[in-house]
Parts: sequence; C-alpha cells; structure tokens
Amino acid sequence: MKRQGNAGRSLALLTALGALLATVPVAAAEPKTPQVEWGPCPEDVVAEAAPTELQCATVPAPLDYADPGGEQIDLTVSRLAAADPDKRRGVLMLNPGGPGGSGLALSALLVAQGLPSSVTDHYDLIGMDTRGIGHSTPVSCGFTTDSPYYSNIPPYAVDDAAVTAQAKIAERAAEQCADNDSAGRLRHLTTANTARDLDRIRAALGEEKTSYLGYSYGTALGAAYASLFPERTDRIVLDSNIGDAHLDRDGMRRYALGMEQTLPDFAQWATRRHDSYGLGRTPEQVRATYLNIAGTLDKAPVAGIDGSLFRLLTFGHLFKQTQYPKLAQTWQALLAGDQAAARGLSPVPKESADRALSPADNALTVFLSVTCNDVEWPEDVNTYRRGVTEDRERYPLFGAATANITPCAFWPYAPAEPPVEVDTEGPRNVLLLQNRRDASTPHRGGKLLREKFGDRARLVTVDDSGHGVYVLGKNPCALNTATRYLVEGEMPAKDTFCRAD
Repeated sequence: MKRQGNAGRSLALLTALGALLATVPVAAAEPKTPQVEWGPCPEDVVAEAAPTELQCATVPAPLDYADPGGEQIDLTVSRLAAADPDKRRGVLMLNPGGPGGSGLALSALLVAQGLPSSVTDHYDLIGMDTRGIGHSTPVSCGFTTDSPYYSNIPPYAVDDAAVTAQAKIAERAAEQCADNDSAGRLRHLTTANTARDLDRIRAALGEEKTSYLGYSYGTALGAAYASLFPERTDRIVLDSNIGDAHLDRDGMRRYALGMEQTLPDFAQWATRRHDSYGLGRTPEQVRATYLNIAGTLDKAPVAGIDGSLFRLLTFGHLFKQTQYPKLAQTWQALLAGDQAAARGLSPVPKESADRALSPADNALTVFLSVTCNDVEWPEDVNTYRRGVTEDRERYPLFGAATANITPCAFWPYAPAEPPVEVDTEGPRNVLLLQNRRDASTPHRGGKLLREKFGDRARLVTVDDSGHGVYVLGKNPCALNTATRYLVEGEMPAKDTFCRAD
C-alpha cells in the first residue's frame, strides 16, 4: 500500500469530513430493548479473574460508524453484577488503558486490590475488550518474536544516526501493519469510534446513562465519551490522565517529564538501602549511577542489554513502588557487569527459528492503530532528530527515547476525522485523579485535562508516586474522595490536594 502524500491526505480528510459530518457526533443507534445475553466468559478470562466469577457477552457494533449497516464487529464485555440489587445505581464501565489493554478481568483485579464494597453494591462493573483487542474482533500487524519493533515507546537515541536507524524500523512496522490489514479494519480503530462503542454498549445494556472509571489512556477514552455524549454520562472518574482525548507526540514526550519527576522517589528509596544495593548515599549519587550505567551500556552491552534497554527497564519499573527492589537488583547486576544475573532481564524477544507471532502483537497493533489514526503525526525524520536533541538536553534521563520517531510518521492511513475536542459544555461530573509523580502520566496531564474540561471537572492531586491512584494506589484521602463521588455523588467543591499518607 502506498502512503498518501500531504495533498492526498488533506483531500482524503476533507472527503471524510464531508461524508461523516465530523462536527456532529455519530450516535450509536438505540436498541429498543436490552440486547445483552450473559453467559460464561472465555477460559483465559476465567483464569485471570479467579476467584471472582464474571459473566460475559458480546455486543455488535459497526466497524465504520459512517456506514452503520456495513460490516459489524463483536465487542466482548464482562459483568460483575451489583452485590446488593436494592442499592444498585447502574453500570460502571471500566478501562485499564493502553490503547491495547484488555479490560475483561479488570473488575476482578480491582476487587482483589480492595475496591470498596459500597461501590460493588451500587454498580454492575462492566469490563471490556475494546475494538480490536483480545476477544473483540482482534487485529494484528503480524509482529513476530524476532521483530525489531517490540515496544510502543521508541528506543533511546544516543545520536542522529540512531534516529535514522529507528526510522527504518518504524517505517517497516507501518508497512507491515498495512500488509497484514487485508480486512481493512485498522483505519477504524480510533478513540472516537471506541467512545461510540461505549455508547453502543450502554444502550445494549438498557441504561439511560453510564458511569465510567478509566486509567491512563482510559482517561482519553473517558474524556472523549464525556465530550461526545455528555447527556449520557453519570459519574466519570479519570485516573492518571494523559492530558487530552487522544495521545499525540506532545503526550508521548511528556513521558520523559514523568521520569524526571519520578526517579527521585526511587533515588530516595535507594539511598536508605545503599549498604545493600550500593547505588548511592544521596539522591544525586543515585542519579549519577543511572547515567553511568546507561552510558557504559551504550558502549558495551551486558547480556544483550544496551543503554536503551536499560533506560526502558528503569522507566517501566517506576510505575509502582513495589517494583523498586527488582529495579535495584537490575541496576546492581548491570553496574557489576554480571552477565549471569543480567541474562533474562531484557524485554526484547529473542530470535526464533519459527518466527512465532509475538504475544504482544495484538497490544502493539492496537496502540499503533489508535494513536496513529487519531491525529496527524509529523512525517519528516528531521523533526524527530530535532526533538531528540531538544529532549536529550531538557530530560536527560529518557527524553531521547520518547521524542524518537514512531511508525505514526509512516502510517498508511490519514485520520478520517479530527480528534475529539474536550467539551466544556455538559454536567459537572468529571473527577480527575492524579499523582504528583507518575512516570507515564505526569501531573501536567491532569492539569491540562482540568483546563480543557473547565467547570465540568475537579482535580484531585495526590502527593504520591506511581501510576494509578484509585484502589491501585494507597492514599486514603484519594480513595475516600473517589468512593464518596461514585457512591454518594459528592463532587469536591474545588480542586483538592491529598497529602502523602
């Protein structure tokens, strides 16, 4: 498939706008009666959710909402029914983020993590695999276990040559997605269409309104739904916000800001354990240790782990403080050049003779499709070279990774419509939760979305570190504030600050 040029892409976009009337939301058709027939969940979902027992069902939806009578896809949803029917308020839809994360067992995870029974008394918890994911008409770019494209975050680029090398990998990944898209489904994976799917599910469940709890990218999906269908929203909780109703290049580059703000928490933790791990007696020394390991691995990898992979491993382990001991072990092994201890740490799949499909293929495919389809990304490699140079300077820990080039620069499809704009018109029913220090969704994302929603939203800032606040975090103020809102409808009168516990 040949990539459209700028003129072709603009023409295609104008044509799509004329056909789709994108300034008016494409509403899901309202079923006259509930259409969901609950039954057993797929075996993998049963295993993941155990011991919690869930019910599952499928809801049909148009692949293309501009052609509602055309091809239909299956949306698989799960239900943990309200424990107290007398208290039942309605449904609480859940999304774990991604895009590309399966959410069918998310209700069970939240219950296992301590979701208050007052919430499970009041709501049917509705999990789902959103379009293209898992059991919902899954899509595939055909990424194999030996594919050089293995992460949605680009590798750290040590110089301009590294950006050029990654551009070739990114271009091949985009071509591979197009080559494997024989059914023509990838172009229809967008945040806007997924939000329309949420409304299709709401209608099929027979509900006039829906409540929603979304984490990470799930905040973008929730923001899109609350903007396209404000009158159909009940109580909306958006946790660990990316800052808009889509993920774009600016949002990706904010990952580096998040790492700069979050690494000091690990550094403080490590200084108190210097006698055990030897990573530094002060936070400054721990940061210097990180830069030293990264620079050394750039020149001489250990057991296949180079400086780029080390930086990615560190970024991933900053998501939860419970991962700090494992991160300290990793640094310790690499600092000592311990081949045996470092072996097996790499997230990069090893070469395989049978070129098996990568277990991450579906998640990688959905992430690419949604992020590349939602908005136009720069196409000029030099734009990324400049960005890498800028962010290597302002965010030394990880900036030259998150500013690096992605397959979106070579994506074969033009966006069919503009991204959803966050709508200030609507009920005041959006509660935003945000840790002050979060590697992938820094506090800036919460502030940005608060500004975009205006008086519709309130922001709860938590003096804590990690990715995920409600239930997934341990701050009692944040837990109580969100639970009161979901159960009693008590929205904070103003933006709130929750002190560290």
